Amino acid sequence: MEEPRPGTGGETYVPYESRVGNESLVYFTRDLSAKGLRKAYEKVSADIVGKVGVKLHTGEKNGPNIIPRPWVRDLLAADLPDASIIETNTYYDGDRYTTERHRETLKVNGWDFCPVDIIDDKATADLPVVGGKWFDHMTVGAGLLDYDSMVALTHFKGHTQGGFGGSNKNIGIGCADGRIGKKMIHTWPGQGQWSIATEEFMERMCESTKATIDHFGKHVTYVNVMRNMSVSCDCEGTSAAPVVTPNVGILASTDILAVDQASVDIVYAMREDEHHDLVERIESRHGLRQLSYMKELGMGNDRYVLIDLDNDERRIYPADAVQGLVPFAG
Repeated sequence: MEEPRPGTGGETYVPYESRVGNESLVYFTRDLSAKGLRKAYEKVSADIVGKVGVKLHTGEKNGPNIIPRPWVRDLLAADLPDASIIETNTYYDGDRYTTERHRETLKVNGWDFCPVDIIDDKATADLPVVGGKWFDHMTVGAGLLDYDSMVALTHFKGHTQGGFGGSNKNIGIGCADGRIGKKMIHTWPGQGQWSIATEEFMERMCESTKATIDHFGKHVTYVNVMRNMSVSCDCEGTSAAPVVTPNVGILASTDILAVDQASVDIVYAMREDEHHDLVERIESRHGLRQLSYMKELGMGNDRYVLIDLDNDERRIYPADAVQGLVPFAG
């Protein structure tokens, strides 16, 4: 059997007019608040039924950029009263490496208003990867299988390895268990912990995501919060690079590729001085391969209709979404 080879082009942005295929709906609001979060979520919530897990990056201790706890509390109280936040332990040795440390970090960060299920606490499970070239399965926290539906509630930002962290990263890394699944994505056998990078890393992450969203079928939805967008992931906590990119708004879709692509397109639509650092982080890590590989795997559409929830649900474009952005002020 021929050894798999990573694709190329992860450092090259593909403009909208060069893409082909169908369009999905992506909803957008500039209202960065609990009300805005609910407004966006409710547009994509129709198939969220039964026992619901909210996949959320709860952050390292005192992380400054995570989604505000009151927003999440209000969303769950109003729309998902019986839901649990779901998380996994980390692959790196930090504040969330063991369940005991993770529980303490959750307490410090204020995630105490609903159940938080660390889904790889006791066991793992294997989910099939259909059509993958790196994996035929991905190992996830076994607790994931206890849920009927999943809401990916994602803080969109940069990422040290992935270039950017959207819904794909939140699920692909965040549902893989901390010892086996994350190692499958990050590490070549016998090499350094972070030995897999650029296009191959993006593809492995996408295949991990595909295993989880295939498991849930239509009972999964995606919300990206474009706020406090450091080039660093929330796993860097208080060590994250300072935020220099303006806050934008909240996007929601039932199409994971469309919501991540729209978020990236909005970043690229900003002025050079507004997006320089984040674009450099995305391209230097070849992070755009996340988008092209999700499309190759049939995970969604990279073309979409962007619906403005603030203005009678008319169609807008990324350039409209970034008009009049205010410089970030901590």
